[in-house]
Amino acid sequence: MLTLEGFKQLVKDGMLETVVVAFTDHYGRLMGKRVDAEFFLETVLDSGTHGCNYLLTTDMTMEPVPGYNYANWELGYGDFHMVPDISTLRKASWLDKTAMVLCDLHNEKTHQTESIAPRSILKKQLDLLAEQNLNCFAASELEYYLLENTYRQAFEQNYHNLKPAGYYLEDYNILQGTRNEKYTSAVRRHLKDSGVPVETSKGEFGLGQHEVNVKYSEVLTMADNHVVYKQCLKEVADVMGLSVTFMAKFVTDQAGSSSHIHMSLWKDGKNAFVGDQEFGPVKGSDIFRWFLGGWIKHVSDVMPFYAPTINSYKRFVDGSWAPTRLAWSYDNRTAGFRVVGRGASLRIECRIPGADCNPYLAFAASLASGLDGIKNKIEPPECFIGDIYAAAHLPRVPYTLHEATALFENSEFAKSTFGIEVVEHYSHFFKSEQQAYDKSVTDWERRRYFEQI
Repeated sequence: MLTLEGFKQLVKDGMLETVVVAFTDHYGRLMGKRVDAEFFLETVLDSGTHGCNYLLTTDMTMEPVPGYNYANWELGYGDFHMVPDISTLRKASWLDKTAMVLCDLHNEKTHQTESIAPRSILKKQLDLLAEQNLNCFAASELEYYLLENTYRQAFEQNYHNLKPAGYYLEDYNILQGTRNEKYTSAVRRHLKDSGVPVETSKGEFGLGQHEVNVKYSEVLTMADNHVVYKQCLKEVADVMGLSVTFMAKFVTDQAGSSSHIHMSLWKDGKNAFVGDQEFGPVKGSDIFRWFLGGWIKHVSDVMPFYAPTINSYKRFVDGSWAPTRLAWSYDNRTAGFRVVGRGASLRIECRIPGADCNPYLAFAASLASGLDGIKNKIEPPECFIGDIYAAAHLPRVPYTLHEATALFENSEFAKSTFGIEVVEHYSHFFKSEQQAYDKSVTDWERRRYFEQI
């Protein structure tokens, strides 16, 4: 990370010329501007900059979507204010003479934060957490597929017949990992040099599937690191003539890509999940138990924040390493909630989110659910022992975006937690995504019906 003084010196020495001033849209993509470094110091650092508020109403193709109250043609698509969070200032080492800073979005008229912006939604939960003298440490484990095609080639081939950077299942396999080390070592180095501390990298269960794990941190920092991570991996791949995808389910018969969330709450410098009484195979406090209970109970209320796209739900297949039922267990990868660690390392791993999630929304949903568990002393179900995929009696995760959106839109918990404005805004967003898919003719339909119907 860069201190302001360090940044100024690098600009003075000609080592930095450009600043990427960015925020995430609903999809978790970085949006923003490139700003001259000297202009950033003169103006943007203190005064911020402007962006069109349509960016919080577009679809994946950047088309403005009608039906939002927040911004529309009638209101003229005005501006919001992008306010740099100077604590996120870093050198983007994979880019030439470039730094990056992440922004909060403020309303131009009221100067208050935009309540529907993903980072604002997470920060609201952090304010509630702070009221209880708690803070949260988190990590997100991002998986991705590495392909030997460029992004342009993939586009021109209509994303057909792409060549994965591996030809057998390579989970933990060092030999296949070595074959991709030119790329993987580059992203490890660039992440580390850009303020995102890296722990490990490894092959995963799909052809060309990999994972680079970064160190846990306070939850807002982790969300920021998550979006920097994705941007870095995509842009390094682009330069090297490769491509990566963070689709939750890239290939029908291959493993999906997850973003497992690890969380623990801390108080007075100690892990608040650790307790004296025996709870299953681990010693968990009341806070641990109730947080877990709330997190499990409210999955269906906030599911689109974990699984925001049509593709997200194709990952939830029994026996695929993705969870399909709502249960917890100790160190059991068939569970939606896997409790791991002991003592200071005791934490809850939620295995539901896919690699396509927006981390600010996924972390906000996780915290809100757990905090409600603490507030209302929600007990979790019994610890499950065995193969949860085979436990047909357990409740299932929502299996389609359509189902998940309806549950979210009608959830009293979501409305009271995030506010009606947020729920209405994101319900419209998820519905628009569903409608775009419903109107599209797919390859599956052509293969199935073209000749045989």
